[in-house]
Amino acid sequence: MRNCFVLLFFISGSLVWAQDLSRSLWHIQAESIDPNNYYGITVANGMVGLVSSPEPMKLKDVVLNGIYDNYQRGRVSNILKTFNHVNLDLDVDGIRVNRSMISGYRQVLDMKQAVLTTTFDIAGKISVTHQVMSLRHLPFTALVQVKISAIKDVVITPMSVMEAPDHLRDVRQFYAQIDRPHVSFPLMTSVAMSPSGQHKVAASSTFIFEEGHGHEPEVIHEDWDFNRHWAKFTKSLKAGETYEFAVVGSTLSTEHFSDPQNEAERLTIYARLEGVDRLVSRHSQAWDELWKSDIVIEGDTEVQKEVRSALYHLYSFAREGTAYSLSPMGLSGLGYNGHVFWDTEMWMYPPLLVLQPEIAKSLLEYRFERLGAARQNAFAHGYRGAMFPWESADDGSEDTPVWALTGPFEHHITGCVGWAFWKYYQVTGDKEWLRTRGYPVLREVADFWASRVERNGPGQYDIKNVVGANEWEENIDNNAFTNGIAILALRYAAQAARELGVTPDPDWEHVADNIPVLRFADGTTRENATYDGVMIKQADVNLLSYPLRLIKDENQIRKDLKYYEPRMSPNGPAMGFCVLATLYAQLGETEKAYDVFVKSYRPNAVPPFGVLSETAGGTNPYFATGAGGMLQTVLHGFGGLEITGEGIKQNEIKLPKKWRSLEIKGWK
Repeated sequence: MRNCFVLLFFISGSLVWAQDLSRSLWHIQAESIDPNNYYGITVANGMVGLVSSPEPMKLKDVVLNGIYDNYQRGRVSNILKTFNHVNLDLDVDGIRVNRSMISGYRQVLDMKQAVLTTTFDIAGKISVTHQVMSLRHLPFTALVQVKISAIKDVVITPMSVMEAPDHLRDVRQFYAQIDRPHVSFPLMTSVAMSPSGQHKVAASSTFIFEEGHGHEPEVIHEDWDFNRHWAKFTKSLKAGETYEFAVVGSTLSTEHFSDPQNEAERLTIYARLEGVDRLVSRHSQAWDELWKSDIVIEGDTEVQKEVRSALYHLYSFAREGTAYSLSPMGLSGLGYNGHVFWDTEMWMYPPLLVLQPEIAKSLLEYRFERLGAARQNAFAHGYRGAMFPWESADDGSEDTPVWALTGPFEHHITGCVGWAFWKYYQVTGDKEWLRTRGYPVLREVADFWASRVERNGPGQYDIKNVVGANEWEENIDNNAFTNGIAILALRYAAQAARELGVTPDPDWEHVADNIPVLRFADGTTRENATYDGVMIKQADVNLLSYPLRLIKDENQIRKDLKYYEPRMSPNGPAMGFCVLATLYAQLGETEKAYDVFVKSYRPNAVPPFGVLSETAGGTNPYFATGAGGMLQTVLHGFGGLEITGEGIKQNEIKLPKKWRSLEIKGWK
């Protein structure tokens, strides 16, 4: 019997350990928090990004998707930071809590449920648990849950604070009491104009008390500051007693609704009367649905968490059913002004296309709705068709700072858009979408490239004076990636026409057949007509092998890898190295691929959550472009997935030795 007991104990202990391990693979923990070296993690729902703070019960920023204005960045637009509308202050026995009073400060992001939990103690008097959600099922609404446990008899005064960032102007503050026969609660609202006055922005919030009508504390509103007001209540707690409450708030703008003030209030009232349990349940259900598309790696717990983090951020920064796209930093802050680059179509979009095609569709809808602006851009530059801007924001016109030559010259973005549109059709086979969305864009893209080339004879339809993917080489001719993506965009437009029973313009494929891809004397693909072997910012030539698949010969792929890998700058962005890792994996060199893969992003992690910056030693997280690149290595390198004319094809899975297995869920 003793042996039997020991065996059962072992099994039970193993089960607990396995459960703990499973939970840990979904958690990102920050325990050693230095406020002076802190890069927040974002809780977002594709519309509202809530960026964490080292300060107790605070958020650093609230970033609102889809709205831009000119502020802090010169003459170009910037994505808008809106009201900090769900922050809290807390008085304990009449003293305002600050960092110097707290101990045991710990933050944990649960990626599975998209909940950020902060815990801390205050002067041996209370323990606080603070949870933040950007509700997935309610795109403009956030929920904060607070639990305060008394260690001693204590009087607490929580305050729901609404504060306007300095760039908002003409701030107006409102307070009302919603009083119905069965419910009564306060409603706090702020309204302001965006920096230029182009948009009106609004936010509204209220408390949710779970004790029921008639037992709720008295709420007092105070308005001492033009840009800041708050609602507060006071509660006495006995030692050992726990008190819970929540704050729910909504924020939006005239980009989203014509009457943002009333709509923010309506949405907040709606959420208030849904109640905490229903809000949390529906939020969790929405994330459970997203996580049906997951990547499961056995044998490498560190990479498993890093891959989940990349998925979590892409899922957080975009949502289906919209016409909003992804910027390189998503909703984590103001990096790259929140503008949309090729980073979307070539880096972040492919993993979403495989795992979340409806979200990917939203990114394409962003481009489709701005097709008119792209036509005007082509017209202004003397070309036909549509010329998509290098940096796109609200209306789809060029929004690159004037000093940056990428705006006038990095034309490959137009090919990237066409490439992405065709890949969506290949994956989904949605012919109605192709007719109404895909082909109209592909046709304009093809017309652009047919007018963009200079016809200098057979095999010499040159594309001159561009900036390629390697942006350190400016105003060069016949750039490998630019020419390659143009060739594919022209051919894809012709294929799309035939899919719809339309006769394609014969000039498209004629032009594609005559655009050169240059080579050195030894056969190595040459990056551009004057490239002489200098260090490069990121992969350019290698992109022709993946993801473009324009170069398929393994000998050529190896030759190009051997030449360009040592020329890649160690200070370049993460996604360039991901291309190399993907190619090595596809070639079966899995250990080499794994080494490059890990080095492509792990040195870029910054404290305390390990969120990714653009480069090693960088300070501009979260770099969603790099997340997209690393996920492509997993999916299309080690995982063997390939997008073909017959949909997604499963090629041989080639795993590094450290990985026991790889499961890609939700792609079929």
